[in-house]
Amino acid sequence: MRKVKVLVVDDSALVRQIVREELSKEPDIEVVGTAPDPYIARDKIVKLKPDVLILDVEMPRMDGITFLRKLMRYHPMPVVIFSSLTPEGSELAMEAFKAGAVEVMAKPGGPLTVGEAALQLADKVRAAAQVKALKPKDPPPSPPVDLPLPFKTTRKVIAMGASTGGTEALRVVLERMPLGCPGIVLVQHMPPGFTSAFAKRLDELCKIEVKEAADGDPVLPGSALIAPGGFHLVLSRSGTRYYVHVKDGPMVCYQRPSVDVLFSSVAKAAGPNAIGVIMTGMGSDGARGLLEMRRAGARTIAQDEATCVIFGMPKEAIRLGAVEAVVPLEEIPKRLMEMLREEDEGTREPLPRCEGTSHFARG
Repeated sequence: MRKVKVLVVDDSALVRQIVREELSKEPDIEVVGTAPDPYIARDKIVKLKPDVLILDVEMPRMDGITFLRKLMRYHPMPVVIFSSLTPEGSELAMEAFKAGAVEVMAKPGGPLTVGEAALQLADKVRAAAQVKALKPKDPPPSPPVDLPLPFKTTRKVIAMGASTGGTEALRVVLERMPLGCPGIVLVQHMPPGFTSAFAKRLDELCKIEVKEAADGDPVLPGSALIAPGGFHLVLSRSGTRYYVHVKDGPMVCYQRPSVDVLFSSVAKAAGPNAIGVIMTGMGSDGARGLLEMRRAGARTIAQDEATCVIFGMPKEAIRLGAVEAVVPLEEIPKRLMEMLREEDEGTREPLPRCEGTSHFARG
């Protein structure tokens, strides 16, 4: 088995030492070197040819974002951001995603020891190693998809889930959503503290309102609620009103928030009044929940392999028979609107019988 070669770039000697020691315990990961700043890292990348770079963002001489932009221009490769959990660090992490980083993780408040933090970092390294690094590009402005108003169909809700590569994929979709769209609830695998900055960034870019969900928030047309990092997001219904619960609980598919937990709750609360969308990401989170949604009568969409950074979650959902339509990323908003129009006009075709099982631990 070929090991994933990792280079750690951080100005803290203690962080470099601990990350090297912890990742070296993983049988499929090899830390081939460390560097205290981007200038030394540049030479070691050429010499050691790592598969994945673990990069701090707040460093002297050259900050991680500037280095990342240069790296993606001249030597694109998968990068995991390993940053301090501060408001400034969270904002910089969002800039890192825009510059081409594929994963982000918050440094623990205390020393990194054997346990959840080290395992999470190892998982992010494995995910990053599967990514085909591409040079970031600034896409042209995305006009919202046309949605005739007034919108006839009532009590509709859209649920989305994504992981690796999802920050940019969700931006592409949400930027195109019109003000008259049904309320959106979504999970993006992201650590605590970063989802607030992520929601703020999307809110600035999109016509719809985007915010980090708080317990009891209503799900309203023309808005999107993002699960806070470290908590599950659950949809509930009271009469014709949808609202969300933000709750603690065990990890599901090694994730909290979990797409499976959200999708399962949407299946119960909204049934055929929902549309589920599963997008780029490593692993299987969301696949079984999407199957529950489809069995409850919901419409379901998966992002296609060609436009996924990692075709893990959509692939598993397709394998289970949970997916009605497989669509390229930029076509997802259009397909969503087509499905909503079919519901309005009563032209939805009967779905084929879907097979498979749907049992998983719930948070």
